[in-house]
Amino acid sequence: MLAYILRRTLIILLMILLVSSMIFLLFRTMPGDPTASMVDPSIPREARQALLERYGLHESLWTQYTIFMKDLVRLDFGSSYFYTRPVLEVIQDRLPATLILMFTAMIFAYVIGIFGGAWMAWRRGSKLESAGITFSLIFRSAPTFWVGLMVILLFAVNLRWFPAQGMRTTGYEGTSFREIFLNLDFLKHLVLPAITAGLYFLATPMLIMRNSMLEVLSEDYIEMAHAKGLRDRTVLYHHAARNALLPVVTAGALFIGSAIGGQVLIEVVFSWPGLGREIVQAVTRSDYPLAQGSFIILSTLVMVMNLIADVLYAFLDPRITY
Repeated sequence: MLAYILRRTLIILLMILLVSSMIFLLFRTMPGDPTASMVDPSIPREARQALLERYGLHESLWTQYTIFMKDLVRLDFGSSYFYTRPVLEVIQDRLPATLILMFTAMIFAYVIGIFGGAWMAWRRGSKLESAGITFSLIFRSAPTFWVGLMVILLFAVNLRWFPAQGMRTTGYEGTSFREIFLNLDFLKHLVLPAITAGLYFLATPMLIMRNSMLEVLSEDYIEMAHAKGLRDRTVLYHHAARNALLPVVTAGALFIGSAIGGQVLIEVVFSWPGLGREIVQAVTRSDYPLAQGSFIILSTLVMVMNLIADVLYAFLDPRITY
């Protein structure tokens, strides 16, 4: 197992190098001038040139790439052109909000999806199974922004149960993690975007669990469990569901990385100050360091979660060895 983890870690490092190089070239070949978001267009050419020299943008592409890779080895993503702050500081300000929203939505989706998918497979062919599949596919296919607007209209405008936008009530200020995130005001703002994202994610674990359960329920050891006289609930959750979880675990690990960047629309609709919305704004402003750092961190997260999923396989199914 240790040799497998070390080998995969080496592959991840090589993939980060490849992804970083692609991201560097992608942003350098995009149209747009990064100084446009930093200075007024009417300033003299000399002042603009001085700004380019300050950030090293006047150097050749190869020189910029060499500097970029040297800084990357030291985990230095540079300074944001727009915020004039280190990129890691900007990401640290935005990432917790996105992670909390994403994990809350995924817990909502996976708890309901796993138990619902297992139950749907157990009740295969019933009207409730058809209703569950239809329900999950509707929210998976519906535009996320439309679902978000409908949720706001129902729960924020008509019922007035929850606030419609933002992460905190206007005027509230907090400095520590506890003051910002661990309070009732934040939880009230979290409910609607988390439900919207959770409804969108729900179809994946529910349908994967259902299909996996249908295969497991046809195995011989399930028939043996029934022959022993075990209760249906014991057979369903203790014997069938555990083995059916393997594909769901893989999907969940892959889901985490994609969910962080895929919640841009939800963050925009609910004015949620997360990393997804910040990436879009960084690309629009040609803020190379911030966009590069954000994409590299997201890519690394996806690869690490893949490795974690493979390792978890061995714990969930002792028959699997590396």
